[in-house]
Amino acid sequence: MTTLTNRPNTALLVVDVQNDVVGAAYERDAVVTRIRDLVERARTAGVPVVWVQHRDDELVPDTDGWRIVPELEPAPDEAVVHKEYGDAFEGTDLQAVLDRLGAGRLVVSGAETDVCIRSTIHGAFTRGYDTTLVADAHTAGDKTAWGAPPVDQVIAHTNLYWSFQGAPGRTAAVVDAADVDFTGGADARP
Repeated sequence: MTTLTNRPNTALLVVDVQNDVVGAAYERDAVVTRIRDLVERARTAGVPVVWVQHRDDELVPDTDGWRIVPELEPAPDEAVVHKEYGDAFEGTDLQAVLDRLGAGRLVVSGAETDVCIRSTIHGAFTRGYDTTLVADAHTAGDKTAWGAPPVDQVIAHTNLYWSFQGAPGRTAAVVDAADVDFTGGADARP
């Protein structure tokens, strides 16, 4: 029940699943496999897949580290949004892409949990989108050397607090990849 008008559609958002972003990420292979399965299910259901690709001084466009991992490949007709900030909406055309798709509900997967995923789910929610975080399809690299909790705890905490988000006219949900409903119904974590 998005607050956006004339937005009946769902879109799958795949955030920053790039070689150097997820190369050493927690449970990298399992997460990428679940995202690949989500992409295939979305395409089969006719749900648009929108790819987000970060760039900065370390993720230089057209380098191997900047590229989306080889297990995932955007289809020629799928949007690829390039960003420079954590929130995939800031300074990008993501909003315009979702406008064209009539998307009022986003299913979010990717990396990094503690930066771009958190920023993007909050950015989507505050902009009026129903926002479902895929519990087992986001990951991050180990930042314990800088005082952060271990990655499994970062993921668990993000899933926990997102499951309790609420705001007038919008829904937030957390659901495992196997339970994502691409038909537009409300998701709930079992």
